Amino acid sequence: MTLYAAYGTNLDPARMGERCPHSPLRTTGWLSGWRLTFGGEEHGWDGALSTIVQDPFEQVFVAIYDVTREDEKHLDGWEAADSGLYRKTKVRVSTMDGEVVVWTYVLDAYEGGLPSASYLGVLADAAEAADAPADYVAALRRRPCRSTGL
Repeated sequence: MTLYAAYGTNLDPARMGERCPHSPLRTTGWLSGWRLTFGGEEHGWDGALSTIVQDPFEQVFVAIYDVTREDEKHLDGWEAADSGLYRKTKVRVSTMDGEVVVWTYVLDAYEGGLPSASYLGVLADAAEAADAPADYVAALRRRPCRSTGL
C-alpha cells in the first residue's frame, strides 16, 4: 500500500471506490504551500484540467487513500500518467494525526485557461463528498469558468 493525495475528482470517495476498489479512504488533510489551479486547456475536452502548483501562501484540501499497487497502475492510466499528461510527485500533507508524505499527480502542462462549468461543478461536488469545509467548496463553486453551452 502507498498513500495517494487526491485534490480533484478523486476527492469523492464513491468515485475513487469505482476507480480503485481496493484502496480505501484513510483521512483528509491540507496540502500547505500549494494552490489548486488549472492548465492544459488543449488537453481537456471542454476546458482546462485541474492541477496544483507551489504557492507559499495557499493550501489545497486533499483526501488521502491507501492505494494498492494494482489500483495505482489503474489510476496511472485513468489520470494519463502513463502517457505523460500528469506526473507523480511527493508532497507533505498535514492531517489531524500529523504530517504524512504522499504522492499526487501534477499536470505536465502550462498553467492557464478556464475549466468548464460542468467540470468545476464535479470538482466542487467531489470536495463536498469528501467533507471539505463549506467555505472551500463555496470558493470552488465561485471560481471563474467557461460555459460549455449545454
